[in-house]
Amino acid sequence: MSIKNVTVIGAGQMGNGISHVFAQGGYKVTMMDVNQTALDKALATISKNLDRQVAKETITEAQKAEALANITTHTTIADAVKNADIVIEAATENVDLKLKIFKDIDAYAPDGCILASNTSSISITKIGSVTNRPASVIGMHFMNPVPVMKLVEIINGYSTSQETTSAIVNLAKAINKVPCVVNDYPGFIANRILMPLINEAIICLYEGVAGVPEIDTIMKLGMAHPMGPLQLADFIGLDTVLSILNVLYEGFGNQKYAPCALLVNMVAAGKTGVKSGEGFYKYTAGSKELVVANQFIKPKFWVNE
Repeated sequence: MSIKNVTVIGAGQMGNGISHVFAQGGYKVTMMDVNQTALDKALATISKNLDRQVAKETITEAQKAEALANITTHTTIADAVKNADIVIEAATENVDLKLKIFKDIDAYAPDGCILASNTSSISITKIGSVTNRPASVIGMHFMNPVPVMKLVEIINGYSTSQETTSAIVNLAKAINKVPCVVNDYPGFIANRILMPLINEAIICLYEGVAGVPEIDTIMKLGMAHPMGPLQLADFIGLDTVLSILNVLYEGFGNQKYAPCALLVNMVAAGKTGVKSGEGFYKYTAGSKELVVANQFIKPKFWVNE
């Protein structure tokens, strides 16, 4: 399959990152979002991130200009996908929203166009089932931040064809990513392993085994993790963490995936991490210092009085 035209649905953090790497790789990118303000913000973010690369001398000003020139925007799916060789959906991690988007993409995308989802947990088989081309539906799960992280977790749905998988493996390599192919079961591999780790860190905090900085420091210095699990949860978004844990819990029916009560309460309170300004840490614009939030309610069995 020859892939030259890439459409990205969603202009949020993941969508603009995916658009960035494909545009920098020489592909013609159409970035679609229903909100023009979101598209304008995404273009500004991409430009700013390219500026960082220029400052580090990994690209030139001319290469930055060429990458930006490769990106066009649309606010309707019909216009965005009509010339696409591949459509990569990067919308909010909500199953109903994704199914609706894929029905719409399938209706307007050309025959032979691959339909990929950046989902981190939702079944590719289920997504493919609402289209008339399940053999051409696949997961293409990028890691955040997309311009920096090398991994792309490629997920085969039940009906995904070998031709589609091979095309996506080659495409990931063409933009200097490392593809890893997995099968479609709840959480795939990345989040099936990562989310229970984060949940266990939250349980340790909830039960008073240790505080936020102690938990994160132990995992950073003891396990060589670049970021502690609680800080990482804030970065991912606690609402997203909760959503993925619920997918795992419902998919396997195993109590070990049940989300911690503290996580549930924090999301209900709107404390979702970096994007809300507060999660396990507080976030102030322009500040790089980590400040632990103090909104946690100690259970009666709290041990560190």
